[in-house]
Amino acid sequence: MGNVAVLLAVGSFAGVLAGFLGIGGGTVMVPVMVALGLSGVEAVGTSTLAILIISLGGSLQNWRMGFLKIQNVLMLGLPSVVTAFVGTALASYSPEYLLLGFFGLFLLVNIYLIGLKKRVVAQASLQGADAAETADSATISQAAQPMNPALARILIGGTAGLLAGLFGVGGGVVMVPLQILLLRETIKVAIQTSLGAIVITALSACGWHVLQGNVVPLTGALLGLGGLVGVQGSTRYLPKLPDPSVTLMFRALLALFSLFFFYRSWTSLAAS
Repeated sequence: MGNVAVLLAVGSFAGVLAGFLGIGGGTVMVPVMVALGLSGVEAVGTSTLAILIISLGGSLQNWRMGFLKIQNVLMLGLPSVVTAFVGTALASYSPEYLLLGFFGLFLLVNIYLIGLKKRVVAQASLQGADAAETADSATISQAAQPMNPALARILIGGTAGLLAGLFGVGGGVVMVPLQILLLRETIKVAIQTSLGAIVITALSACGWHVLQGNVVPLTGALLGLGGLVGVQGSTRYLPKLPDPSVTLMFRALLALFSLFFFYRSWTSLAAS
């Protein structure tokens, strides 16, 4: 019963992060599942199921509010179908200590990426990105872009799919800053599109992990159920909270989780 309460609470927190930052929440859920006794690959696989539930709930709400462009979501998410398979294969056949160690490194990279995202957001705000959200799409598309939009979306979505299969994350922590940097998307559009694309990356990664027997359905469902509550609230209320405080807490959490995974990787290597 205690584990059920923990899973619901962790899922709810992951849902809050999904709605507020446009990420799947796997960086929170995977460490908790490992701490509760799941193997690294089971935690990764199960996380994809929870992320699918959370991202679907948040994206449906964004769609009902008219904030989701389906075409952009598909262009970003479809490349992940192939790369998620590659990531899943790597996760399924990698030694336990190697997978846990690489996930620890991935969490450290996330700390940098979230900082990068915040810097990009701040720069975009200074340039009037928030005001540009009220402009028509033709005006926004006229902004200079560093590379071809179609190629950029393939690159961004493919990278997110690889991470989804390999580490059990939605990939939003990569998609949000890259959309702003490579596509010149406005802040909120990048977050909303990222959450929509995560539905596709998580669906693909979850399907591959199910075939490999890496998903614990009840655990994933409990995390997803908690996440549905969190994502509904965060899309409405969390943007009102101070960004610096939320960012600092989340980056500190990632740092602690990365240390935990390095420790688990070391103990797994020592036992092998």
